Amino acid sequence: MAQQNIFDNETFFDGYKKLRAGEKNANDLFEIPVLFSLLPDMKGKRVLDLGCGFGEHCKEYVRMGAERVYGIDISEKMLEVARKENSDPKITYELMPIEDIGKITEKFDIVISSLAFHYVEDFSGAVKTINSLLADGGQFIFSQEHPFSTCFSGGERWTRDENGEKIYLNLKGYGYERENESSWFVDNIKKYHRMFSTIVNTLVEDGFVIDKMVEPLPNDEILAKYPDYTDLYHKPDFLIIRTSKK
Repeated sequence: MAQQNIFDNETFFDGYKKLRAGEKNANDLFEIPVLFSLLPDMKGKRVLDLGCGFGEHCKEYVRMGAERVYGIDISEKMLEVARKENSDPKITYELMPIEDIGKITEKFDIVISSLAFHYVEDFSGAVKTINSLLADGGQFIFSQEHPFSTCFSGGERWTRDENGEKIYLNLKGYGYERENESSWFVDNIKKYHRMFSTIVNTLVEDGFVIDKMVEPLPNDEILAKYPDYTDLYHKPDFLIIRTSKK
C-alpha cells in the first residue's frame, strides 16, 4: 500500500509551517472551528488522533477534559514539534502511519482525524479498523480535502472573467476514483480521490451511522476581511463528517 511521508521533506515542511502560521490560513478559519464544533463532551474520554501533526489538537483535548490522548503521525518532524511544544502526561505520541493502526491494542471513545484521509489509499480498510478500536457508542470525526479538490489533476482549475476574477470551477474527472499527484510547495504529492457516495457508503457499510456532514463556507465577517474566500461558494475546501459506531 502506498504511504507517502511528504511532511518530512524539508521544503514542504517549512512551507507548510509558514502557511499554518499565517492569519489567513483556511485551516484556522474554516476546518478547525467546524471540526471542534462537532466534538462531544470530552471529559474523561479516551481519544485517538490520527495524523496528529504538531499536537495542538491533542493538547486541546486534554484541556477539554480528555483522560487519555494517543496521537499518531507518519512525520518525525511533526512529532518532534508535538513532543517539544504540546506534551502532557496524558498524551502519548507515536510514529505510525494510519495504515498501521491495527497494531494498536487499546480501545477509545473517540477517534479524530484532521485532513489526513485524502492521503490514505485504503479508506475502507482504515474505517473498518477504526470501528474495531472504538468502544461501544464511540464516535469517529474527521475532515478531509473536499472531493471537488481531490479530483483535480492539472490544468486550469477556474474559469475567470476579463479582470481575472473567478466565475466558476472547472470540474472534470470527478467520477474517476484514483491516485492523483499535485504540486503544493513540492511536486508529486500523492492524494486519493473518492466521490461523496464512496465516502458515505464506505462509512455506512463499515459500521458507522453518519450524524452530520459539513462543507464550511465563509460568514460575512470573514468575507469582509478576506473577500477572496468568496470562491468557497463555488468549491468548498473541506468536507467534515461526524459518525457514531453502530
